Amino acid sequence: MKRVIFFVLALLLALTGCGQPEQSANESAPAENTYQQITQEEAKEMMDDSDVIILDVREQDEFDGGHIPGAALLPVGTITEESAAAVIPEKDSVVLVYCRSGNRSKVASQALVEIGYTNIYEFGGISTWPYEVEQ
Repeated sequence: MKRVIFFVLALLLALTGCGQPEQSANESAPAENTYQQITQEEAKEMMDDSDVIILDVREQDEFDGGHIPGAALLPVGTITEESAAAVIPEKDSVVLVYCRSGNRSKVASQALVEIGYTNIYEFGGISTWPYEVEQ
């Protein structure tokens, strides 16, 4: 009888221990404090259809060499809460971020998210921008 009880308990323990762990509510929720990466086509549609801030995070000389019409300059190395607020006064503004190739724009997008901006969209670099550029 003791062997049967031991066998049943061992079987129950084995069956309950092999199940899939339950996912907590936080694991299934989308990540907060992040930016969205979009295509250049999506960025262009957003520029054409809504009121957005276009943010160029390259250096001044690169910006002067050509930039997307209407873009504001905020070099990635200068992003602080104060410098960002001068260009993007509302933290819930829709902001489209780009650089030359897409590396600095990712860094800048994350920096903006970390200081509280909530609608940041990164779309890569101007080097592959197929639309209008002004100097």
